[in-house]
Amino acid sequence: MREGLAAAIPSPRQYLYAILPARATAEQVADVLACCQNGTPVGMRDHAVLLLLARLGLRAREVARLTLDDLDWHQGVLRVSAGKTQRDRVLPLPEEVGTALAKYLRFARPPSSDRSIFLHAQPPHRPWCGASAVSQLVHRRLSQSGFPVKPWRGAHLFRHTVASQMVNAGVSFKDVADLLGHQSLATTGIYAKLNLDTLASVALPWSGGKA
Repeated sequence: MREGLAAAIPSPRQYLYAILPARATAEQVADVLACCQNGTPVGMRDHAVLLLLARLGLRAREVARLTLDDLDWHQGVLRVSAGKTQRDRVLPLPEEVGTALAKYLRFARPPSSDRSIFLHAQPPHRPWCGASAVSQLVHRRLSQSGFPVKPWRGAHLFRHTVASQMVNAGVSFKDVADLLGHQSLATTGIYAKLNLDTLASVALPWSGGKA
């Protein structure tokens, strides 16, 4: 509890979704992806991870827990196991993402009987145990590409980017929510204000004159 004069100062009103989520431009995403295309096993792994984030908007923990059984090459889909939403979802596997995954699995993934897709590059090649490994990978690659990473920027940056791109392209909130695995459209509603072009077209003209 505040005391003295501080108690008489009203607290500023906090509005729901008042802050725009951080997102990257298409050019910035391309720069980050380019950092991984060096032909090394780690580069192939990181490229596949970043594409899952940047094209499908997966959460870091969803990437970390992907298994070989979640890939259906014949149907061209990826199953994302139930997590925060308590329900599985099946997503189309874009050719670019599928190609990167296949390249990693064929030429870069260490030999292992573990069914996890992504493994540590260093022996004993254990699977990633949580979201932190993915977030650290993203942070490292963002920094390498020159993207401003202060404050901390991790995997959720790409999730926000995918959502804002879809909203700006006119995709319905329902379709965005289905892709991202939102249980409520209210959660997806935060991205409505990222459609800046549409907001500008309906904004009232400024009547204050020149400054």
